[in-house]
Amino acid sequence: MGSSPKKTTLQRYLSQLQQHPLRTKAITAGVLSGVSDVVSQKLSGIQKIQLRRVLLKVIFAGGFLGPAGHFFHTYLDKVFKGKKDTKTVAKKVIVEQLTLSPLNHLLFMIYYGVVIERTPWNLVRERIKKTYPTVQLTAWTFFPVVGWINYKYVPLHFRVILHSIVAFFWAIFLTLRARSVTTLALAKAK
Repeated sequence: MGSSPKKTTLQRYLSQLQQHPLRTKAITAGVLSGVSDVVSQKLSGIQKIQLRRVLLKVIFAGGFLGPAGHFFHTYLDKVFKGKKDTKTVAKKVIVEQLTLSPLNHLLFMIYYGVVIERTPWNLVRERIKKTYPTVQLTAWTFFPVVGWINYKYVPLHFRVILHSIVAFFWAIFLTLRARSVTTLALAKAK
């Protein structure tokens, strides 16, 4: 009997991940980011999908987040020699949460404001001063758990993919949170 189309697709994906890990992780991060943005736009009430915004988020995730995650996880596994004991996993989580996590959030906020929204730098900088600490503190409430699972149980070649899947939901959460904050501010202004 022939294999099912789903299995063939999964096998092809895994083969690409094996043969071209960086490219596959970058594409996966980009696609998941794009789909996440479409879902976010729909949930936030946008009637017509803003394709430019979706494309720019795909570019950021595929051009930065996927590759940065690939190299970061590869580097950590070399530094810690692939160990998965509790102490080593804790160290990896701490390193990730004090380096890559804050950097990802800061760069995304800059990119989103300057490139996607086309907001002047001085306004982007002010927004970052006001909202970055809250975004990062919120991320630290659950991303360490994701990191723990990633470093303890997930093979190296799947770590960026797991993180991209979690980021899919994280982006939706941030979009809905931003919408509720904006709605609350508008209601107070009336």
